Amino acid sequence: MAAEERPTRDRLLDAFETLLVTAGSRSATLDAVAAEAHVSKGGLLYHFHSKDELVEGMLTRLREQGRADVEKMRTATKGPVDFYLTTSINSGSDFDRALIAAGRIAQENDSRASEALADLREGWFAVLLEHLADESLARTIQLIGDGLYFDDTTGLAEKNALKHVRDVLTRLDAL
Repeated sequence: MAAEERPTRDRLLDAFETLLVTAGSRSATLDAVAAEAHVSKGGLLYHFHSKDELVEGMLTRLREQGRADVEKMRTATKGPVDFYLTTSINSGSDFDRALIAAGRIAQENDSRASEALADLREGWFAVLLEHLADESLARTIQLIGDGLYFDDTTGLAEKNALKHVRDVLTRLDAL
């Protein structure tokens, strides 16, 4: 669906997330969000009366995306571990943008964003634990995924990182 075909509410949330990721929270004003979404300020205010409501809308959508991701992880053909590690690389998806945007809000000590991100992590962890039946191994794999994501989203990515991780986990019979 082309950007202009997306519902206005989604275009506004997309614009808000994009501004958070590219310019930071201070730049994500109501006027800037409306301009980025190509919507009048009145159109924005019809859906969201404040920046706080934009944050709430963004986090609600992030939680929905997270539930869908956990379900994909649970039913992945190559298994949850491979899915988790493979998706721990920033693909530029809407979900990646939402995760990074929520991280920016969480850095401002917004407990709502921190709680949403913690809930996502616990959802992924629950699937890893269910699959591996080993809490320490499940946490270790989650931390490896966190490291892969950090490397990739900060531009520090080792181009063979995922291959190295898979090699080691295969040797440990954890993949």
